[in-house]
Amino acid sequence: MRESIGLILSTARGERVMRPDFGCGIHDLVFERNTAATAGRVTQAVRNALLFFEPRIVVQDIDVEQSTGEVMHISIDYVIRSTNTSANFVFPFYLERGARP
Repeated sequence: MRESIGLILSTARGERVMRPDFGCGIHDLVFERNTAATAGRVTQAVRNALLFFEPRIVVQDIDVEQSTGEVMHISIDYVIRSTNTSANFVFPFYLERGARP
């Protein structure tokens, strides 16, 4: 399950030739500033991607932690449907330094 979540989040939409819709929209935000607005957009993109591409889980909560610098830690709390087991996955998302003024 963790591998599937990591694959979805690390794949940019359009990256796969045979499945251009597969992936997560966070890669469209890579040159944004590390702000609360960007964190909100990241949260929504992650929620949409997991809802659409990983039906085996129920996403309970997504928390985007803004650290100093250009890294956002995306923490996903989810429940595996088949076993009703709770789990957590943390994905580091790197923003590019100085891309926008």
